[in-house]
Amino acid sequence: MSRVSEETTAGASGLGYDAILLASFGGPEGQDDVIPFLRNVTAGRGIPDERLEEVATHYRANGGVSPINEQNRDLLAALEGEIAGRDWHLPLYWGNRNWDPYLPETLQQMHDDGHRRVLMLVTSAYAGYSSCCQYREDIDRGLEKTGLTGSLEIVKIPQFFHDRAFIAPFQEALATGIRDVRAQLAAKGEPDAQPKIVFVTHSIPTAIAEAQGPDHVKEEYGTDAYSAQHEAVARTLMRTVPEAAGLEHTLVFQSRSGAPSTPWLEPDINDAIEEYAAAGTRAVVVMPIGFVSDHMEVKWDLDTEARDTAAELDLAFHRAPTPGTHAAFVSGLVDIVAGQFAGARSPEQGTQEVPGKWGDICCVTGCRPRLTARSGSGRPAGADAGSPAPGSESR
Repeated sequence: MSRVSEETTAGASGLGYDAILLASFGGPEGQDDVIPFLRNVTAGRGIPDERLEEVATHYRANGGVSPINEQNRDLLAALEGEIAGRDWHLPLYWGNRNWDPYLPETLQQMHDDGHRRVLMLVTSAYAGYSSCCQYREDIDRGLEKTGLTGSLEIVKIPQFFHDRAFIAPFQEALATGIRDVRAQLAAKGEPDAQPKIVFVTHSIPTAIAEAQGPDHVKEEYGTDAYSAQHEAVARTLMRTVPEAAGLEHTLVFQSRSGAPSTPWLEPDINDAIEEYAAAGTRAVVVMPIGFVSDHMEVKWDLDTEARDTAAELDLAFHRAPTPGTHAAFVSGLVDIVAGQFAGARSPEQGTQEVPGKWGDICCVTGCRPRLTARSGSGRPAGADAGSPAPGSESR
């Protein structure tokens, strides 16, 4: 059973917790960091440095620096400001799975500072193995490594893709994107052309996706729970953004890796854009709803590859921003934190923007089927195949 708890008994702060941990993927911050970072990401998979160097080119082109660490520093500062404004006495810490600051060192620092019960906020909005359960596993290993098992409790906040905090920034971004491509079309003499809304997330192996639950989500959306979460977000945005009325939307994927013989969720965004253009589409609004910040995969896969594909096909193109440090995202995340406090009521229905009975589906969608929503320390069969691509920062 995982030592990452879901319970909410009172802690020393009077709020139920002593501190907050922002947990993320991590990324290199210089050319010398790139290969060691990629070795961390792919540890145990036997991927040679030659293959890692192929992925490293994405980072090399950006000076060996991933945007993700600086984005996390910005988010941490924004959260600290919001929390200070509410007069809570909860210090914030930051730990990464794959680069400095590493989670074990952060766990040790929190304990040394006198904290015993910590609320963990992960920089992924969705439920799935890499976005949820793998963080629980890393926390368990970190506690074992530091000898803090039983002395430090980590309580993970459930997925929040359905919350207003995540949806509101994308509502604004979608409206802006539609207006932008319509202006581009007008400037090209095509004012009557209608844009297609392209929602995109990280691909995972099809077999892993099909094994995920819960069943009621799969039945409602007619697909795996991973895809269903994203489709639910897409439908909500199309329904709630006036500018999107009457437009078509699709859900596509990016950043697949692994052996070509292993099927992954499709279509790839570049293949999809080519198909749309062949069918007469003249503009696309790309909505990266799988991500909370504009990290390397967004910058490379969307701002470089997808943008180039659209340019080659003479399509109007707009890539919407991720939530980042959008004011609604920051304040909404702190509202989610408040919902975890001792004695706090369950979040009101008004904070849930995406319809459905989602609950906490982290380990239902990501871990071995026999695990409960509280356990989360098991590794699913084929987990390595289902892990993100080398260098993936989406989880």
